[in-house]
Amino acid sequence: MIIQPVRIFFALIFVFTGANADEIIGTENEYHEGSVAPTISAQTTENLYLLGKVWGYLKYHHPRATSGCLDWDAQLLEVIGDAVAAENRGEASGRLGRWIHDLNNPSTACDVETPEPVHFSVDKDWVAEVNLLGEELTKAMASIGARSGSDKEQHYVSLADGVGNPKFQYENPYADMAPPDWGYRLLALYRFWNIIEYWSPYRNLITDDWDEVLKEFVPRFVAANGDDQYVLELMALIARVEDGHANLWSSLDARPPAGTLNVPVGIRSIEGRPVVWRDREEGLLSGETEVTANGLVYGDVILAVDGIPVSKLIESWKPYFGVSNHGTLLRETSKFLLRGSESKVDVWIERDGKELDLTLDRTPVSENGLLFRDRDGDTVQLLSDEIAYLKLSSVSRRKMSEYLDAIAGRKGLIIDIRNYPSDFVVFALGQHLVSEVTPFARFTYGDLESPGTFHWTDPIELTPVEPFFDGRVVILVDESSQSQSEYTAMAFRSAPDAVVIGSQTAGADGNISAIPLPGGHRTVISGIGVFYPDKSPTQKIGIVPDIVVAPTVAGVRAGRDEVLERAVQEIMPNDIDQNLLLEITRIPHAPDSATSSSAQR
Repeated sequence: MIIQPVRIFFALIFVFTGANADEIIGTENEYHEGSVAPTISAQTTENLYLLGKVWGYLKYHHPRATSGCLDWDAQLLEVIGDAVAAENRGEASGRLGRWIHDLNNPSTACDVETPEPVHFSVDKDWVAEVNLLGEELTKAMASIGARSGSDKEQHYVSLADGVGNPKFQYENPYADMAPPDWGYRLLALYRFWNIIEYWSPYRNLITDDWDEVLKEFVPRFVAANGDDQYVLELMALIARVEDGHANLWSSLDARPPAGTLNVPVGIRSIEGRPVVWRDREEGLLSGETEVTANGLVYGDVILAVDGIPVSKLIESWKPYFGVSNHGTLLRETSKFLLRGSESKVDVWIERDGKELDLTLDRTPVSENGLLFRDRDGDTVQLLSDEIAYLKLSSVSRRKMSEYLDAIAGRKGLIIDIRNYPSDFVVFALGQHLVSEVTPFARFTYGDLESPGTFHWTDPIELTPVEPFFDGRVVILVDESSQSQSEYTAMAFRSAPDAVVIGSQTAGADGNISAIPLPGGHRTVISGIGVFYPDKSPTQKIGIVPDIVVAPTVAGVRAGRDEVLERAVQEIMPNDIDQNLLLEITRIPHAPDSATSSSAQR
């Protein structure tokens, strides 16, 4: 498969449209709607666990499913009662084996050679385990497995042109079911679990045993009666994938701490603690004021909320946050730390070595995007005669020639990607930073003929285009750098003698793939694997800086941008006065310095 690099676009949030019910072949929505959830015993859990694995395997291997001639959701809901009624593993396996035989015998098998190179393949040996499936079901599964690869297309999944991330077409969101019946809740579990099993390029990075996750969530989804509990179980399931792209984006207001009110300040994890860092609302501060509208001071450390220590709050919320690493968990929980449904919140803080108890007002806050860490002002700024600064949060490909004119002849260029790029400039700018063809990344993508197998692409390269910037390139990153930000940093890092300064990034890289779920819910996953040319990973790890510099609480209080300071020193280690350094990198405590995204794209 040829991946077209110019078409690699990344996103943090998306506009989602699910398939309509009338687009699904043979859709029937009456199965189990309104029925009473069964009592879940250990044996029932085992039976439903087995059903989920078998149903998902057949969905992407059986020709009557891959061709679209059967509604596979309806097939599940027809057979689910047999799995519940079976009194032991043997009986459950026999019923599933007879179901497979009833699907009609598929056409003659043909072997398709799997292309190389392969990154990894999902273990499918379980389909031959007699102890797990029983003899009848083992034989039935083997007959299906022999035909995998006979078709080069899948009904329920395709690969995006030029990119290769999976597109899950014809997955009915059942938006009219709120909350869904227990059968449809299990459908949600099985759909998501099997998409991860066969189509997640980072399936091999999941910490937990993915089989055990399915087994664990079977009784939880059956018992999740009511929309609130169902939503929380969906969040908890999605979070187990450990993919920063994967959250229940349709229902973030229900994620703890739930509520529509928040204290309008920007809180950031600094030195491992939540610190008041910005004010969220314009017009509240003057350029010289250090106190926010709520009486908080920049640099205040939040110790407890409504009497509960922050560490305990984060530990209780952690199961519902889809993040790739610990830094991103702190980023996200800090952002929502003071959210709630009550208009007042009691906050215990530390300020200048003293602890204070404050009662703060919560107000409706619609903006929950990332607060960018870059400088206020123009896209290109001259920090001195020798140093140009370019922030990507407002960059435009159409203005690239202007940017190149502005940075020409400078000793150094600081590219600030502590944000999310407003435009895709990997090649538009990157090609001016290299003097020869330079590889900077490679991808993995799924295989429609062998679901669960992922192949390597050739390296993605930057091809030099004049004018060439021959000064020092310094790239700034931190925990707000995610997805396209990380991919862009990888590209610019390939410039000669480039250096990355900052802290670990979010570790969620790759074009997203949308997944509709019963009840009208939606999530996404990272749809392609993104690696360095030598196949070193980026997912979960993120972009590892060459020089680690993180902000400090003292720096926030003083209005210092310590990461930018270090970048200036890297370009001019002996040629800049320290007072001038602090002056050109200082962050004014003003509302317009808290540039935030209108959406986490």
